[in-house]
Amino acid sequence: MPDDTVLYVCTTCRAADDAPDGPRGGARLLDALRAELDLRPDAALRIEPVECLSVCKRPCTVAVASSDRWTYVYGDLDAASSARTILDGLARYGATPDGIVPWRERPEAFRKGVIARIPPFPARAAE
Repeated sequence: MPDDTVLYVCTTCRAADDAPDGPRGGARLLDALRAELDLRPDAALRIEPVECLSVCKRPCTVAVASSDRWTYVYGDLDAASSARTILDGLARYGATPDGIVPWRERPEAFRKGVIARIPPFPARAAE
């Protein structure tokens, strides 16, 4: 995976079964992702918490971005069981030259949960 790959995790996502005074699903997903990433010391991935990805109707939500690659936003992820699936999917993302993983090679959670695919930021023209 490219060294500049970042996984943004919405920490304010509230899962349907979240207790009103307990940690939100997004925060629990962040913790699970960090724990799973600790088991993969060779993974070149930075996980960043964000307060809101504005996809409140599809919690839990993450976004993955990397230079010269497509950015993806995924939702409907289960806070308790998605960490391994997300990191496995991101390994496939990192193995591509442009971030586009063939549809059938994507984890089911990515196929069903894709919210947006955003093109790479264009390079500046030489002045």
